[in-house]
Amino acid sequence: MSEHVQDIDVPATAQREMSFWDHLEELRKRLIWSLIGVAIATIICAVFADAIVNKFLLAPAIHSNPPLKIQNLKPYGQLMLYMEIVFIAGLILSMPNTLYQFWKFVQPALYPNERKYITSIVFFSTLFFFLGGAFGYFILIPRALGFFAAFGSPSIENIIDVQAYFSFVTGMVLACGVVFELPMLSFFLAKLGILSPQFLRKYRRHAVIVILLVAAAITPGPDIASQILVSIPLYLLYEVSIFVVQFARSNKRKKEEAAA
Repeated sequence: MSEHVQDIDVPATAQREMSFWDHLEELRKRLIWSLIGVAIATIICAVFADAIVNKFLLAPAIHSNPPLKIQNLKPYGQLMLYMEIVFIAGLILSMPNTLYQFWKFVQPALYPNERKYITSIVFFSTLFFFLGGAFGYFILIPRALGFFAAFGSPSIENIIDVQAYFSFVTGMVLACGVVFELPMLSFFLAKLGILSPQFLRKYRRHAVIVILLVAAAITPGPDIASQILVSIPLYLLYEVSIFVVQFARSNKRKKEEAAA
């Protein structure tokens, strides 16, 4: 019976200790598969490059009030820009595969009966990333561009460098996607025993202050409505992280007690 419990409840790393070179080999394999996914996604995005640029990335500038004018100052500027945008779009499109490879690399640290949840973990990691990207694109970017377009002297015409504009848009989308990964990062840290729900609850008030500071930093100007709009989902993510950490720690504790 004890052997059966050990096979079920002991992490994979306890059943077969991986050497340093084993970890490196596993990391190399996961990186290769991630890069293959990025390459395939980049090729797909290259086919739809015009639609990505004209209907997606330029839309916030066109619909801002007043509309922003975008200009290119280099002969090869648009060519290099398209290449950069296609690559970034490939990174975003291949994110499910990248997250899958990451969690497969982490898998040996999980209990055998927890590894069946890898698909669910990848799904929610991808969901949070795309929710964050959507939040940045549909909420933050329009408000930021509207503020920038209306701010300043009417005698100064706002003509934005195309490289700076696309860097701002893609950077905001990626940053929001990463920030929304907070619950999944909390899950990972909880599995490592670094983070606990008691710690998150204890410092909830401090987290609120940090959230307000972050919201003030990433929102344009003294717009209180925008800051509140950003603070609400960030705080909700913090509360979700507490629940996720509690679930991860309690599940881990049960497995350890069963194996004892």
